[in-house]
Amino acid sequence: MHKVKLKGVSRISIVGDFIRLDALLKFSAIASTGGEAKLLIQSGDVYVGGEPCLERGRKIRQGDVVRYGRQVLLVSQKNSL
Repeated sequence: MHKVKLKGVSRISIVGDFIRLDALLKFSAIASTGGEAKLLIQSGDVYVGGEPCLERGRKIRQGDVVRYGRQVLLVSQKNSL
């Protein structure tokens, strides 16, 4: 086991029930393009819930935690009023 010093947690609010993992990486500016998001995911360095995720179409839902390097994203659902 090793410790990773994190930059901090960014909260990402989504509209709807889910966002695809590759779209989340673009939306959060971790990746600048869909192709870059695909490469990051295929590298095995993107974690969802503490486990490496290689599925770029993985549905990320409220409460999911996504990590790439020292960047951590906590996904919440935007309230629509």
